[in-house]
Amino acid sequence: MPILAITVGVLCAACVAPPAVNSPASEVLKTWGRPTATYPLQPAGQRLEYASGPFGRTTWMVDVDAAGRVAQVRQVLTEAEFFKLQSAQALTRDGALRWIGTPAERRGARGGGETWSWRYPTNDCLWFQMSLDAQGLVQGSGFFVDPVCDAPTDARN
Repeated sequence: MPILAITVGVLCAACVAPPAVNSPASEVLKTWGRPTATYPLQPAGQRLEYASGPFGRTTWMVDVDAAGRVAQVRQVLTEAEFFKLQSAQALTRDGALRWIGTPAERRGARGGGETWSWRYPTNDCLWFQMSLDAQGLVQGSGFFVDPVCDAPTDARN
């Protein structure tokens, strides 16, 4: 039942307009429900993540200041954000999560690393992938064909 409640909350968040800057965080929680993740912000405050799930194509980040008010709201699964992320220096696992949120898929890689993947709104059947080494440092990223789109449509293929 808890998974159903979280899923319904996230789906409902996608149907509601983004919160207004300067609105109370309590209003965000009341309207959008429990976030899929939270991240501390420096010097104070927190980032609330509202990811739409493994096949969802949006993740909203709601930054809340130390006074408990919304400071910024962004849909982060965009090519513009991915390009900015690609130019970041010494990006870590935690930094990537704080920036674009929970990946749709995580797969292990040789040497103890991982490959993370995010679906995003695009007319092409692409997803954004990032490789991390065993120490949690981003080693590379790029746009690749989403394997869900590349699957045969007929079992006989």
